[in-house]
Amino acid sequence: MFFTLNLQAKNIMKVSLDISYYPIGTEHVSLIFDFIGRLKQYEDITVQTNGLSTQIFGEYDTIMEILKSEIHKSFELSNSVFVIKIVNIDQSHWK
Repeated sequence: MFFTLNLQAKNIMKVSLDISYYPIGTEHVSLIFDFIGRLKQYEDITVQTNGLSTQIFGEYDTIMEILKSEIHKSFELSNSVFVIKIVNIDQSHWK
């Protein structure tokens, strides 16, 4: 049995995500800046940073695909820990 998606009828779910990246090793600062830089190259999401974490805003499926790819790249560079919190509300306008 096959399932198909009707993409035109699909509801877009906006989310806000808070992610912290902890590479294990001595070059952790450069790896963190590299990860954030890679995220900022995507036009379909909004990325904001502060001293403790990075916030990502956008469409759920888009963010998940981007994170799948970028976390995989980070795992290839170093043993790492990621802490992720996600809420199904677009909080990009909140201060």
